[in-house]
Amino acid sequence: MPLIRGVVPVIPTPFHDDGQVDFESLDALVDFAIAAGAAALCLPAFGSEFYKLTEAERGQIVERAVRRVRGRAPVVAVANHPSAREAARTARERQDQGADVICTLAPRTFSLSEADLFRYFEVVCGAVTVPFLIQEFNPGGSTVGAAFVQKLHAAHPNFQYIKLEEPMAGPKVDSILQATGGEVGVLEGWGGLYMMELIPCGICGIMPGLPMTDLLRQVFHLRAGGRADEAFEIFRELCPYIVFSLQHLELFHHLDKRFLQRRGVLHSTTVRDATIRPDARTLAYADFLFDRQIALLRARSMPVHPLVEKPLN
Repeated sequence: MPLIRGVVPVIPTPFHDDGQVDFESLDALVDFAIAAGAAALCLPAFGSEFYKLTEAERGQIVERAVRRVRGRAPVVAVANHPSAREAARTARERQDQGADVICTLAPRTFSLSEADLFRYFEVVCGAVTVPFLIQEFNPGGSTVGAAFVQKLHAAHPNFQYIKLEEPMAGPKVDSILQATGGEVGVLEGWGGLYMMELIPCGICGIMPGLPMTDLLRQVFHLRAGGRADEAFEIFRELCPYIVFSLQHLELFHHLDKRFLQRRGVLHSTTVRDATIRPDARTLAYADFLFDRQIALLRARSMPVHPLVEKPLN
């Protein structure tokens, strides 16, 4: 599998109006991600409402995505569970379904030491042979450090990626890359909010939502190519939406689906309950932000819907 480098969007789970998974729309979202230049695609994650899906639905979604991708991009399949045994079982299942990378969230229901987390990931990472990615998010405390990453990679060389979702992560990125000789790639989460800071540190990609994949891809490669001013010209239009949508994860679901509807990719914007109901002013401001980004696409001669439009240049 080629090294992941660039934008790895989380694919939202589309639902019919009655709340059932809409697999035909899932196909369209996968095709959109690839047409928008995704370096890989990830599901079913937090941005996919994975916590509202049954275990059967999660497996069906991975199977459908792998079948639809047809090798056009790597598929990062999520296998989350606070039990190491169950996470390992799910990881093996996702590998058998054809996933190229397995992603598991560090269990943070209660406080765990790095030694505790190491035992957990020894079991889960050791259950598969494909590349393994740890999603590390701990708003209540510190995340794992470079020594942990180096030790787990030495024990399990298929541990090849870690996703960080924290501010001021530059020194940690530096230390992880140095400790592993660059053999463990670092991805930035949280919508790509910190990408302009972290790309020069050596991150290999970002894992945002789906709707802005093509624009974020331009930011990533411009910044990585030393064209910081041009990258910033795009990023400053994207940043307000990232910050606004991530006020609340359920708001993120509603807005990303509405944005995908505006881009002509998604029909229903249904979000499964329990969820919030955004008020009219919130949605009006979201529409204002959508308008600005649609205008940005046009200004850069990029299609609003890359599956049905050709680039203008």
